[in-house]
Amino acid sequence: MDGLGVQIIVSGFQFIIGLLLSVVAVYASLKLFDRFTYHLDEWKEFKKGNIAVGILLGAIIISISIIVESGVTAVTSKIVFNTTFNYLILSVLIGLMNLVISVFAALIAIYFAIRILDWMTDDINEMEELRKGNVAVAIMMAAVLISVSFVVRGAVSSITGMVSVVDIIDVLGL
Repeated sequence: MDGLGVQIIVSGFQFIIGLLLSVVAVYASLKLFDRFTYHLDEWKEFKKGNIAVGILLGAIIISISIIVESGVTAVTSKIVFNTTFNYLILSVLIGLMNLVISVFAALIAIYFAIRILDWMTDDINEMEELRKGNVAVAIMMAAVLISVSFVVRGAVSSITGMVSVVDIIDVLGL
């Protein structure tokens, strides 16, 4: 197979892996976030058609995706077939570790952003307002989450870019 054919196959494989990892990361993050907000049953409110809760859930998904993107890129960019098997496996393992770091950072950033916002607006009970369907509160919370995620993404990219396969191969002597 020529170079273009191999590149198309590699790109398709990277796309499929990236898609799967993104879906799993967002799903796991939403489930964990649901456990953080024990005083609001987001899914119950969402099923009732609560637009405010829908806006918040959408912002959470966007925020998680913004942060996790660097972790998914770290995994998929390492998938190349013209290297040794050990290099490929080590690259994927480092990429998965970076993905876990990204998901963890996304959850922590969103959790603290909501907690700090709650602290700063002590005269507003955001979760109660969301339960009532207060769209203004949902939009403000969404803006905070998305803004925080853009800032945190840079830090996560720096952290996930610190470890390279070459460094580990040198240390392990492979």
